This record gives sequence, structure tokens and C-alpha cells, in this order.
Amino acid sequence: MPDTVTQRPLHNPELGPAPAVVEPPSPSRSKRPEWLPAYVPELQGLRGLAVLAVVLYHCHARLVGTWLYGPLLWGWVGVNLFFALSGFLITSILIEARDKPHYFRNFYMRRALRIWPVYFLLLAVCYAVPDWFLGDTLAHQAHWQTLVAYLFFVQNLRHTVLPGTLGPTWSLAIEEQYYVVWAPIVRFFRGRLAWVLPVLLVCLVIASPLFRLSHAHFLNTTHTLIHLDGIAMGSLLALGIYGVCLSRRTWLWVGLGAAVLGFVATGTIFAGTSFLDTGLSLGFAGVVLAAVAGTGARNPVAWLLRRGPLPFYGQISYGLYMTHILVFVYFGNFDARLDDKYHLGIPGNLAIVGLRLVASTTVATALWYGFESQILKLKRYFKTA
Repeated sequence: MPDTVTQRPLHNPELGPAPAVVEPPSPSRSKRPEWLPAYVPELQGLRGLAVLAVVLYHCHARLVGTWLYGPLLWGWVGVNLFFALSGFLITSILIEARDKPHYFRNFYMRRALRIWPVYFLLLAVCYAVPDWFLGDTLAHQAHWQTLVAYLFFVQNLRHTVLPGTLGPTWSLAIEEQYYVVWAPIVRFFRGRLAWVLPVLLVCLVIASPLFRLSHAHFLNTTHTLIHLDGIAMGSLLALGIYGVCLSRRTWLWVGLGAAVLGFVATGTIFAGTSFLDTGLSLGFAGVVLAAVAGTGARNPVAWLLRRGPLPFYGQISYGLYMTHILVFVYFGNFDARLDDKYHLGIPGNLAIVGLRLVASTTVATALWYGFESQILKLKRYFKTA
């Protein structure tokens, strides 16, 4: 809901107290709507759904011959859901903080505390045993260009294939690059220039599929330019909620409509085209909007997103996303021995998938409670409020 400013009225003793004059909302300012709580628990459940989709996608080869195989071939779309969620949440934070002191210091330090510890821990573990976790010698993997790419989160721009254990870092690199640029843009383009933000985001949504369609030689499959529509769509969603005064019910219907339109387009006219990710981005942005506008609703879907395993997986999602392939590699010899010795077929494959899920969940849980959550306590020194 747009902000309102109440001025002190002039007072004439003969006429009595003058009524308060309320200025119309300023179109250049954004404010959190009254109906939107500071914390939306359903988004944690969506995070959990996204990370489980990605983890199980990386197990799909073990599920051939089961009914799970077909659906899990689409598990990679969990990354698209992550992008939409991240675009909405981080842009919301930037909008609320852009008029406050220490904007850049607080934002970038909070991002560093959230992202860097697990990221650099993963790099340290992989480089400690390169033959095992990187599948290569240290001499090959310690080339200065490779190390600089990891240090500055630009590994996704290189044509060199990432080692499997570091594969998940490509999407992390895209988010980091986006927010390095997006934070100063949000800060600068405010007031009368605020209209520039949605225009830029719409341009990104349009440009990403066009870059995919171009097949330019400098674009690899993880390049930032071909994966910006999801984050941009989430950012547009935040700008809309904070800048357009609509009722909660109206936003809910907009979200449901966008979800249906995006997923129908994904399965029909966008299927197998360069616009597939754009359809998914629209669909997932609609899902995020529906979850936000419908927070606290009493229905089975909202309940599943607020309770049970999904929000738990949402809490540990970052550590799980970053380390699950490393855990799979660690247990790779056990998987091979089980295959060679017992030839258990589908039951054996299901057991291996179950072991992978339990092991990676255990590692991510320990990482959250023993490492991530302890470091995140330092955020209190960089409050955005």
C-alpha cells in the first residue's frame, strides 16, 4: 500500500481547528502492504519443494522403471523456482532498505554471511581431495583462471565444464552477479526515476529467451544472460506488491492466474522452445505470489507449505543444494559395490536413492545447526531495519 504523509494543519482561532490534510500517495515511494507479514512461512515450504526436486532429479537415473522416473526428469525446474523466490525476497529487502543508512554495507554483508561460508567450505573440501571430489588432479583444477572464477562467482560464464560436486554453484554465481548489479540500481532509481526498475526487468524477461534463441557462440548453458527471466520475474513481483495498491484477494487471483498461464504455456506453445524457461518463470512467480497473498490460509496446500518436512527442508535448503552431489560422490563406491555384488535391480536402486536422501539431509542438517545458523547470528550487526 502506498505511503501517506500527514501534514500539520494551519490553525485559525476564529474558525476552530482545521482538519488534517492528507496528501495523496506518492507514486514514487513503495511500502510494504498492511496485509503482508514480515515473514511468510509458506515460502520456506516452497524452498523445500525446490531443493527436493533438484536432489531427486540428480537421482533420476536410479529410478528408471519406476513411476517416479518421468516426473523427476523435470526436477531441474527447482532451480527456476529458486530464482523466482530469490528475486522476490531480495528485491523486497532492497525496496524496504533503500532509504535507510548503511544500505550497501548491510545488504552486501548479510549476503556474504549467508552465501560465502558454505560456498568456500565446499571449495575447501573439494580441493582437499581433488582426485575424489573434483575428478581431476590438483594441478589441473588449481589453474589461476579457475580459482579466480570461483573467487569472483563467474564460473558459470566459462566454457569449461564444472566438476560435478561444484555443479550447483552455477546458479549461485548467477544470483550473486545479479544482486551485485541490482542493489545499486534499486538504490539509485527511486523517486521520480522509480519507473525505470520495472522497465529494466521487463527488458530482462524479454531478452533472456532471445539470447537463448540466438545460440551465440559466447553463451554456454549456464551463462547469466540466458537465465535472468526467473529472477527478473520474481523482482517484478516484489515491485508490484510494494508499488501497486491492490487487495490481498486480488493479488491471490493474479498469482493463481499467472501460475496457470505459465504452466499451460510451458506444456504447450513454449514446450521444446527457447521460451520454456520463460513459461516456467511466469508459472513459478505466480506460485510465489499465490503463496504470499494466501499466507495463513486454511487449505491442504498451505498447510503442507507451513508444516511438516517441506519447511524443514526449506530451512536447510542452501546447504543441501550445495553439498548433495558431494555426498553422492562420497557414497559412490558403496553404490557400485551394491550393484556389482547383489544386483538388486529396482529395489536396490530405491534403497540407494533413500540412502542418498538420508545422508545428504543429515549432512545439510548438521551444516545448518553447527555452522550456518551460528554464522548467521552475526547478521544482527548489519540490521536493515
